[in-house]
Order: sequence, then structure tokens, then C-alpha cells
Amino acid sequence: MFKPKSIYYEKNIENYQLGKELLEKYKEVPKIEIENHNAIEEMRKKQNKEFADMKRNLIIGIRKTHKFVENHKISDFLVPYTSSGCIAACMYCYLVCNYNKCAYLRLFVNREEMLEKIIKVSNKSDKILTFEIGSNSDLVLENTITNNLIWTIENFKDNKGMLTFPTKFDMVDDLLPLDHQGKIIVRMSVNPEEIINKVEFGTSRLRGRIEAINKLKEAGYKVGILIAPVIFVDNWRELYLELIQRLSEDLSEKAKKDIFFEVIFMTYSYVHTKINEEAFPNAINLYNKEIMTGRGRGKYWYKEEIRKEGEKFFREQLKIYFPNNKIIYIV
Repeated sequence: MFKPKSIYYEKNIENYQLGKELLEKYKEVPKIEIENHNAIEEMRKKQNKEFADMKRNLIIGIRKTHKFVENHKISDFLVPYTSSGCIAACMYCYLVCNYNKCAYLRLFVNREEMLEKIIKVSNKSDKILTFEIGSNSDLVLENTITNNLIWTIENFKDNKGMLTFPTKFDMVDDLLPLDHQGKIIVRMSVNPEEIINKVEFGTSRLRGRIEAINKLKEAGYKVGILIAPVIFVDNWRELYLELIQRLSEDLSEKAKKDIFFEVIFMTYSYVHTKINEEAFPNAINLYNKEIMTGRGRGKYWYKEEIRKEGEKFFREQLKIYFPNNKIIYIV
């Protein structure tokens, strides 16, 4: 259970039920009142080496931005929701690109306002819309602090549309008894055990993630698997083949019946490099200039020939071990 070192909070959170609950829950934790959750000057000035320690803080505020962004992969819209950032420290996390050192967990207490907009847009549509509510955080992790995911599922179930979110965590037991009406798509992110151990600090182990998939399928949830991000280390073929084989062996028959796959290759950045060098000096270096190339200012991704080789590998191996399961995309 996460216990924050300090809490930075906007005064107005006291006007919301969740805000009151969080202040009471963490009444023993030192608190600093702030004007804006998005501009905490003392945090911005901290050194890169303090990155991991910064993630021990919890920021609580009110979300002001509610813009839906069209998406054409697994959802119709990416939706700002109840949190951003995370207490884990995956060395490639794209939120670090957006927030730099400030990729700590921020909770937003105006959940009623956010869900109301989703419901309004969804019910007005002529077609069934899917909303990605977890693109800025990990809602399974957040749920252990706020119960927001339980609250969301219970308050969305009688409305039109679908909600989806990815996760790297296995704490799903509280979700299993919920009457979700088949309107929730959980996408479990997986990687080889070696990469989880060396790169995805603070996340659930592979075994726990696979067990969580089986539990969720048994409880009637729609479930997908994100093989993401694929990192082309020297022995990547061996590692990812072992991963696919393990999924084939350990997933339940119910899970394997209709589970789908998304495969995403890692992108990296200059910001990641500088933070990781100082915050995790003994960790592996994810930047490889021999197989990576520029992708916009200060960002890198794998060269086209590497990506094509990776796509060919995953399509071939998934067809062998999961011949009846759909690959939504490989990017």
C-alpha cells in the first residue's frame, strides 16, 4: 500500500467528496497547500537524481482540462480522467516526455464532472463509442488509493458505450465482483520477466499480470494484451519468444478464446536519457544509436528496418501460438 511522503494539494479539493476522503485518509501525512497542481515550482527545480524520491509525493487537485482527443486504435477518444503520472518508475515512460521530472502521481477529485461528460457524449452518439480513460496513468494502481475505478465501473454500467484502460498491475480482486455489464475493456501490458525486472521498476511481476488476466476473464471482463513497449535488447528474439510461449501456457482457455493483442515498439527521448543516467545510474541504457533514429525534437525510435523485422517476428510467432486471436495493430 502506497503511503506518500508528502501531499501537495489545492485548497478547493475540500469542496469535493473525494478530496475530503483523501485528506482524512492521509491526515497523518505532511501537507503543503499549492495554487496549481500543474505548477509546483519547488518540484520543477529538483535535480534529476531526485526523480525516484519525487514519486513518493502525492499531488491532489482539480482537473481543468476535459478535451477529448480522437483516437483510431483501440478507442474512439482519449479522455483526461482521474489521474496522471504514476508511482512506478518505468525507464521509458512517455509521461516523462510530457512532464519531465514531474511525472509523479496526481489525483483529480472532480470525478463526477469527468464521468458525466463521458456519459453525455456516449449517450448522444448514434454508435457505440469506446473511451480510453487510462492513457495518462495506471487506473488499477490508482484504484488502490482512491477506489475510483470501482466507482467508475459502478456509475457507468447502465449507460451506452465502453470504457478501456491499460495496466501493469495485478491488484484486480476488487474489480471481480462488480456488475460491469460487459462495458469495460482491460488491457494488460506485458514484457519479458527480464525486462520487467530491469526496466519497469515498481510494477507487478509477469506471473501476477497473467493471473490477473485469467481472473478478469473469469469475471466476464473483455481483456486484451499489450506487448509493450517492445525493447530491442541484444537477445530480444529469445526473450519475446519465451514471453509468447509463457502466455500460451499460462493463460486460461477462457482467456485464450477471444483475447486480442496490441504490439508497441519503444520510443525514447533525450529527457529519459538524462533522468535515467542520474536517477538510475546502475540501470541498463535503453538508448542504442546503432538501431535508433530521431523522431522529432529530442525523441528517438527504432529504425525502419528494425521495426519491420520486429513486426514480422511478432506476426509469425503470435500466429503460431495464438492462431485464432486478433492483432489489433503493431506500431
